[in-house]
Amino acid sequence: MNADTLIKIIGEPMRYRILRQLLLRKHCVRSLSKKMGISESAISQHLKIMKEAGLVCSQKYGYHTHYFPNQEAMDLLAGTFCSMQEQSQNLNRDISVCCCEFKKGNLSR
Repeated sequence: MNADTLIKIIGEPMRYRILRQLLLRKHCVRSLSKKMGISESAISQHLKIMKEAGLVCSQKYGYHTHYFPNQEAMDLLAGTFCSMQEQSQNLNRDISVCCCEFKKGNLSR
């Protein structure tokens, strides 16, 4: 499980919406299908991808499987976004400062 993969997975709008619902409570495929307004098979396909990536976990209750977020994945995403936030806050936004390797006079041929 890595942050790049998890971000790519939730970059698909329906998967993001599914994850948002799973953060509220556990859901089965039928419940998510009714809530999202798409077929159970489409929900199942999204959940399969999310589960393979380690984003969600499942637990069997009789005939139904309930899905919920994997806490490890949520912690990894939170840490990644917190780190990005810190980097953004510390970024020198002065447009007169350029550290680019293509800065005039620094071109090596």
